[in-house]
Amino acid sequence: MAEEALFWLIQAEDQTYLDCTVGYSGHAEKLIQASGSGSRLIGLDRDEVAIAASQKRLARFGDRAILRHGHFVDLKQHLAAIGIEKVDGILFDLGVSSVQLEDPARGFSFRGDGPLDMRMDQSMSGTAAGLINRWTETQLADTIFQFGEERFSRRIARAIVRARERQPLATTKELVSAIEGAVPANYRHGRIHCATRTFQAFRIAVNQELDCLEPALRDAVDVLSPGGRLCVISFHSLEDRIVKHTFRALSGKDNPALMVLTKRPQVPTSEESDRNPRSRSAKLRAAQRAFTGGRP
Repeated sequence: MAEEALFWLIQAEDQTYLDCTVGYSGHAEKLIQASGSGSRLIGLDRDEVAIAASQKRLARFGDRAILRHGHFVDLKQHLAAIGIEKVDGILFDLGVSSVQLEDPARGFSFRGDGPLDMRMDQSMSGTAAGLINRWTETQLADTIFQFGEERFSRRIARAIVRARERQPLATTKELVSAIEGAVPANYRHGRIHCATRTFQAFRIAVNQELDCLEPALRDAVDVLSPGGRLCVISFHSLEDRIVKHTFRALSGKDNPALMVLTKRPQVPTSEESDRNPRSRSAKLRAAQRAFTGGRP
């Protein structure tokens, strides 16, 4: 949803933008190109591999592109470290990138076979394998249900525990096998792969994705200039719900900090969905920093 994000973020030339999930700089490159020769972009990402790739891709923009390895929950500290107090636009493109999904060594996808890693920041400790082989059956079931919204969570958790009793689960293929053995046959052959929700749940748990989102959104509002825009692209209902509720809280009647620009989330066009099937679940919400007011 690059065009939609640019529509909301760019209000004038030569402004300063913060891309909190710069990834492989697909959005960042378009944002710098479209916003004038005096614009600047600060890009954050937890993935050192992505940062290295983006540094090469954005090298032609010189010091107009500043990239930093780090989590968006620390966005204030990253801006302070480079002497920036306010920015004119902020983008969050949540979830996992296509490059990460397509690399079996990262362990995000069930379509290849690789280690059960799932860390967005590979410098951090604690992989999916550690969680899967250490947690109790109840902890596994609750995580799969809460973060994956998986109706067969208890059956899957029970199957994981039985499988790891034989030997610890170490690869994505081994986890998929346990999941497939736990769910009904018609579910194994449904429209959505039966492992999709469980993999999502463990990825969210490993990276503590939902815990960090609301605090980061509130800090993002703090560093927005009056009239500046905040744009968030989410890929599942749990993320979108947090964005919706945070925007609502910050745009309340008493001393609002935000004005919500998208009454309902935007979704990809049919053309984009056909071109990029992974975009089908995307939802975009945008808001603008109030010219007066503060945080509730």
